[in-house]
Amino acid sequence: MSGPLRIDGIEVHVDGHGPHTVVMLQGWPDTPVLWDRCVQALQDGYRCVRVCLPGYDLTQPPRPTSVASITAFLRQVVDAVSPDQPVTLLLHDWGCFFGYEFAARHTSRVARVVGVDIGDTGSGAYLKALSLKEKLMIASYQLWLALAWKLGGWAPALADRMTRFMARNMGCRNPPERIGWQMNYPYAMGWFGAYGGLRGVARMDRLLGHRLPALYIYGRRKPFMFHSARWLSQLAGMPGCAVQPMDTGHWVMRQKPDEFNACVRAWLDAQSSPSAS
Repeated sequence: MSGPLRIDGIEVHVDGHGPHTVVMLQGWPDTPVLWDRCVQALQDGYRCVRVCLPGYDLTQPPRPTSVASITAFLRQVVDAVSPDQPVTLLLHDWGCFFGYEFAARHTSRVARVVGVDIGDTGSGAYLKALSLKEKLMIASYQLWLALAWKLGGWAPALADRMTRFMARNMGCRNPPERIGWQMNYPYAMGWFGAYGGLRGVARMDRLLGHRLPALYIYGRRKPFMFHSARWLSQLAGMPGCAVQPMDTGHWVMRQKPDEFNACVRAWLDAQSSPSAS
């Protein structure tokens, strides 16, 4: 299987060849283009699958959805592209959030996880470690985007401008036409309880109990982290797991693509070797 296919109306790209399948899921405000260089680095030894979050294809109508529906969609994707073997998840931003939940619900379908820049954000340790200033910074950008989502139904041009303004301020350099208010629904889920909300959804800290091999890569040039120091230390000490900081902001794979791709490839190759099984 190579090239695009459609699952539940969403385009899924499959490139490369090899015995292991890597499913790549991005977050706000990105599309599968985020992973282009990573695919180039992996496709000679791995089947690379890129998929958009529901509603993130701006050529389609807005498509907010619940956590249960997103994980059900991911199950369809995984079963279609790798029906007989569990997959590796390569996740960033909200892709981490929903990907971790998928892995927690369907552990038999996931062999390992690479999480980028989002760790145990829902844990007590993380929330306790944040300063008041950091909490206010997080609330301000997230509520701004949640409000843009609310405005999108009757003032879409304004909602788009708000969303693109925040993306620029946060260091995202996607072309404006690839960024729209439709992408903001996860923030409305988190702050307004929209579409079932996010209470009880798994984070990476809970996945540690499932003993899944995990690589966590994060950028250290940010005003705040998306993980706790305690969780980072715990993950680094677990068999089959690794932690790699990089001198970047949130978009690690764009700011240090060669370093990022080499790190991911080396870890996957080591995990895939006979001695690792």
